Amino acid sequence: MDNETKQILDDHEKRIRALEGVFKSEPQKGKKQISIKEFLLSKKPKDDVQRTLVICYYLEKHRGMSSFNSKDIEESFRDAKEKVPDNVNYKAILNIKSGYMMEAKEKKDKFKAWTLTSTGERFVENDLKKE
Repeated sequence: MDNETKQILDDHEKRIRALEGVFKSEPQKGKKQISIKEFLLSKKPKDDVQRTLVICYYLEKHRGMSSFNSKDIEESFRDAKEKVPDNVNYKAILNIKSGYMMEAKEKKDKFKAWTLTSTGERFVENDLKKE
């Protein structure tokens, strides 16, 4: 066997050993995602305005949405098995007035969209208590 063939076989052997090591190791256990219902219950919002904010936080932080519109929020209320408030847009406006949300640069699916502010993020993370 010539040196070049031996080198190729040695390289293959190293790669095979590395792959076998991957299959022998224990699979990583992923962290279970919290449901929107569990998240709402953990934050204990006192009214529909706070529930809307908590849902928006969940959409941004747990579902990875960069912005959300009234349809997203209404659907999330249903996912959480919560009564959908009469006017989700108005609940968002109240959160904007409090400084917890702001209008997104672009519309989403032709609807006005919002995103959290850093103040809104901290408010939810602080269990709906001002710092």
